Amino acid sequence: MQSFGIYIIGDEILSGKRQDKHLSKAIELLSARGLQLSWANYLGDIPAQITAALKTSITRGDIVFCFGGIGATPDDFTRQCAAESLGVPIERHAGAVAELEARFGEAAYPKRVLMADFPKGADLIPNPVNRVAGFSIQEHYFMPGFPEMAHPMMAWALDTYYPHLFHQQDYVEASILVFDAGESQLIDMMQHILAQHPDIKLFSLPKLDARRTIELGVKGATLPVKQAMQDIQQSVTSLGFPWEAILNR
Repeated sequence: MQSFGIYIIGDEILSGKRQDKHLSKAIELLSARGLQLSWANYLGDIPAQITAALKTSITRGDIVFCFGGIGATPDDFTRQCAAESLGVPIERHAGAVAELEARFGEAAYPKRVLMADFPKGADLIPNPVNRVAGFSIQEHYFMPGFPEMAHPMMAWALDTYYPHLFHQQDYVEASILVFDAGESQLIDMMQHILAQHPDIKLFSLPKLDARRTIELGVKGATLPVKQAMQDIQQSVTSLGFPWEAILNR
């Protein structure tokens, strides 16, 4: 299955002027459909940086959702960077123009209509809030930075283009809480588990509680996860540390 990723674009996120709300929502929208987010990158309003990132994910063949930078002001570079990353020109999208005209009438000109300029060959992503469309090309989906617009647009793109992928992957997580142990005391055991179960991913999450606690778990396909968790439980018990199970997710 292709990997899903997101770009969150804008100096306002990196400077703290605005707080990111896209990462948690993207995870939620994917998880509700049985999908997982593989990576997330924050990018400043630096054209060379945005273009390079897009070239990389396009070449890799990922499915990517991009939030921010598709307005018409001089600090918005995402549309131009998307075109440059693909080696295509910018052209005016008739469907996006029609949406702007329907929303703003004559006031769509001369400036708002600039938001209908997309990389050549792009498709429209409808905006249910104000009809200022986003666009998609090469399985990259470009949406505004406003969460109230971008999140339903991401849901629309998933439901329109990828329903065949929903709940198709055998993927679960399982973990236990290990008490009174430091991570350093479990490293050898963790390395042994990974060597015995190469098809799973292991995670160790210490908690800053009054009692030393580590959430130790694995994720992957159901059977390998079950087998790895059995070995983890037996190993932790053999090491003399108490533990309790957490329900699979």
